[in-house]
Amino acid sequence: MVGGLETLCGQAYGAKEYKKLGTYTYSAIITLLILCPPICLLWFFMDRFLVFAGQDEAIAHQARDFSMWLIPGLFGAAILKPTTRFLQTQSVIFPMLLSSSLVLCFHVVACWTLVYKLGIGYVGAAMAISFSTWLNVLLLACYVRLSPVCERTRGDLTEWWSMELLILLSGLLSNPKLETSVLSICLSISTLHFTVPYGLGAAVSTRVSNELGGGRPQLARTAVVVATFLAFTESVIVIAVLFFCRRFVGYAFSRDAHIVHYVATMIPLLCLSILTDSFQAILSGVARGCGWQHVGAYINLGSFYLVGLPLGCVLGFVAHLKGKGLWVGIVAGSLVQAASLSIFTACLDWEKQVSSWESNMSNFTLVLLAFIFMVQFEVLSLIVML
Repeated sequence: MVGGLETLCGQAYGAKEYKKLGTYTYSAIITLLILCPPICLLWFFMDRFLVFAGQDEAIAHQARDFSMWLIPGLFGAAILKPTTRFLQTQSVIFPMLLSSSLVLCFHVVACWTLVYKLGIGYVGAAMAISFSTWLNVLLLACYVRLSPVCERTRGDLTEWWSMELLILLSGLLSNPKLETSVLSICLSISTLHFTVPYGLGAAVSTRVSNELGGGRPQLARTAVVVATFLAFTESVIVIAVLFFCRRFVGYAFSRDAHIVHYVATMIPLLCLSILTDSFQAILSGVARGCGWQHVGAYINLGSFYLVGLPLGCVLGFVAHLKGKGLWVGIVAGSLVQAASLSIFTACLDWEKQVSSWESNMSNFTLVLLAFIFMVQFEVLSLIVML
């Protein structure tokens, strides 16, 4: 499945569009990681499938045990295979040769130790494969991250790619033309609107950093309140216009009646994501202004890649909600992101520019209760709309 990277990355590198190599590679890794759980389910019940196919029961159970210990290596391979293509298409061969040689030496020792020395047997061989795979991943990841050779091509992983990936996944649904068209329209509207709160977030980032640098923490707090109010007001206006014009919005993109109708049913979900996106844009700006970029990055990536994407895939493919399910994942990721950033902001000690949970526990409690209410409200709203 990763073979397509050789074409995409190779052509991008030849065209000197270096950042695309990172984009393609991250997308491939995420796609393969999403596909790993169904394979794990197959391996978990390997014995039943083999017995059903007429295989010896004892051998089937051993095959299942072996497969179970290969599961960690499966996730490692989902990262390793795209990484090797990423380096291969840039003709970066020697680091891969060196890494493979080191892993081979480790693998021989690990196999002997687990299989014979510890007496684990064939299960030890599977464990050694998983250990060796992850060692190779770590070695190549360190090289890609630290080597100046990959500086132009490695790119950065952002939460926006999770949305692009959902558009890609919509092509796997039944009636992919309809699903992909509608989700692309929703993403276009969401992206267009996001420019407004993103600008406010950039402004509040500058204002907060300036006021904190000038020793005026109260003015920094006031800037956050003002920016949040402006973002909330703007989002409410946009949501009202979108909701009342939901039956006609689709005509701005297509004349197909099915697409227009589908867009109309997606608008309530889009309105929820617009509201949460507005808050997270402002609060991300606050985190940057306080010098906590790493906190914002972890929250953003965790919200979309650990919550949004998996939930969207489950609802879209397992629960058969299709495009709606994929977009619910986006809403959930955005909600988790906004909630986490709100808690971070509320618990920030403006006097010391550090997060102080003890001195701000009352603020933390109020924000947590408010967001519990918000989560309950949005979940009920989603249930009603779906």
